[in-house]
Amino acid sequence: MPRIHLGSWAENAVSWLQTHLSWLFDAINTVLTGMYDGVNTVLGGPEPLLMAGILAVVAWWLRGLLPAVLTFAGFALVDSFGLWEAAMATLSLVLVASLITLLVAVPLGIWAARSSKVSGALRPALDVMQTMPAFVYLIPGVMFFSIGPIPGLIATVVFSMPPGVRMTELGIRQVDGELVEAATAFGTTPRDTLTRVQLPLALPTIMAGVNQVIMLALSMVVIAGMAGAGGLGEAVYAAVTKVDIGGGVESGLAVVVLAIYLDRMTGALNQRVSPLGRRAAAKAASAARGLAVLRYRPGTAVAAVGIVVLALVAGGMNLARGGDDGHSVAAGADVGHGRGIKLGYFPWDEAVATTYLWQNILEDRGFKPDVKQLDPGPLYTALAQGQMDVQFDSWLPTTHKQYMDRYRDQLTDLGAWYGPTSLELSVPDYVKGVDSLEDLKGKSAQFGGKIVGIESSAGMMGTLNDKVLKEYGLDGEYKVVSSSTSSMLADLDRAIKKKEPIVTTLWSPHWAYGKHQLKKLKDPKGAWGKGEEIHAVGKKDFGKDFPEVTAWLKDFKLSEKDLASLEVAIQDGGKGKEKDSARRWLDAHPGLADKLAPVSH
Repeated sequence: MPRIHLGSWAENAVSWLQTHLSWLFDAINTVLTGMYDGVNTVLGGPEPLLMAGILAVVAWWLRGLLPAVLTFAGFALVDSFGLWEAAMATLSLVLVASLITLLVAVPLGIWAARSSKVSGALRPALDVMQTMPAFVYLIPGVMFFSIGPIPGLIATVVFSMPPGVRMTELGIRQVDGELVEAATAFGTTPRDTLTRVQLPLALPTIMAGVNQVIMLALSMVVIAGMAGAGGLGEAVYAAVTKVDIGGGVESGLAVVVLAIYLDRMTGALNQRVSPLGRRAAAKAASAARGLAVLRYRPGTAVAAVGIVVLALVAGGMNLARGGDDGHSVAAGADVGHGRGIKLGYFPWDEAVATTYLWQNILEDRGFKPDVKQLDPGPLYTALAQGQMDVQFDSWLPTTHKQYMDRYRDQLTDLGAWYGPTSLELSVPDYVKGVDSLEDLKGKSAQFGGKIVGIESSAGMMGTLNDKVLKEYGLDGEYKVVSSSTSSMLADLDRAIKKKEPIVTTLWSPHWAYGKHQLKKLKDPKGAWGKGEEIHAVGKKDFGKDFPEVTAWLKDFKLSEKDLASLEVAIQDGGKGKEKDSARRWLDAHPGLADKLAPVSH
């Protein structure tokens, strides 16, 4: 069977679309960004507890007093985790994506219900949309719209649309044919038959589809955190990549709170808008026992008044609070004058350390740095498209060569700040008889037949699979398991505690060599190549947009001693406190900030 190069065709199609329809994608990006920003401003503007009160009033109107109390408690818990802004960003993305999905899905479902040919044509398309791995939708989204909420929003719309279409079609087709025939016999037009007979009777099924659309949108929004969509997805993704149990539990619970709230509210909304739902609710209420006050639901006018009052209070507090962020810059050091600068990093320790170090330095110089974690692929794409400004962890000329070759004309190399480095495979020192890559031959059973790697998109992984294993005859004997840097380190720590053999990817410098007794496996054939240097890389116009920062980064150097101590300080500071840990380290090294980012007084 000849090789079908479907992947190449897809890449060529995406390239053609980028070249010839960039104006369309820009227009879509502008519209969707405006929608998202508008909803996020409304939801994220009020004080958290006031917004929680508004959401609780909605729950009171739809379900009763007890659900309202639980709603307020749930969102207050999210606020106590420090995840309020992320939760509102996620809720905004879900609402916008669900609205767009339903505006498309419901008409398609009606059309499919009225035409067997349309239904037959839609079915395979919906099958592909629903069964394609959700991560795949992020790839064209990032290519067309770069990182941020919009790729996640587009992917969410595509992923969540099938149940909306199918449930709408199913609901209409399930309406008793005799009722439709009776309506037609009395001279009812097809349009009136649809709006006055079929849709009201199909509404419970359609609302079930709406519920599924919202739930799928929420699940996809979390996945979209990998592409920089922000919100709780970013928090969950960061916790996973850093093996942060506490952060994962908190961000996961925040997602659960949102999911339960949206599920219960859409279910209750069905009872409000559907005749069948209202009858079922009335029957349940008459049969219910217990305190009547817990079952009381205010009228629409009363609920609306409550929401308006809370919204006015929130608006007044926002006006009183003003725009002071409380951050002061020393006289003569305000180089940035409040300009924003976007710093990207992937979860490698030296990247985390230098990114948060420079976040503190740039704030001291009057900039407003925005820090975002991404995988290497999306980060380099964002730099090439000008959606990110700079990152500090390009290993050249080997590890990140593929990205520099792909985007060379769209990036600015700001120079090396550390080197030389080394890439290697390492084993614990209690593993005897394995001191070189040559010693791994024939011993795969000892290591479970696997090498524990890092992110699959890292250039190091490509070098390992394409060159190192082949050079030493290890391909086929060992399977390289892709994970994340933090997962690899967690697996290494677990194996060492149990005194189990393990072989992992590592590099120097790395704090793991100070924490554990490890052996770097020798590379007599030089398959890994020569030691690399770590560069700062910016977008194409970085020097034009940030001339002062460009000059600082071109002179930026960090010794192995300083880098190691900074990494240890961030490790000791704990998860989620990287900026504060870098600040304490910077304060403990007086004069370093002025050396790295000098200003004329």
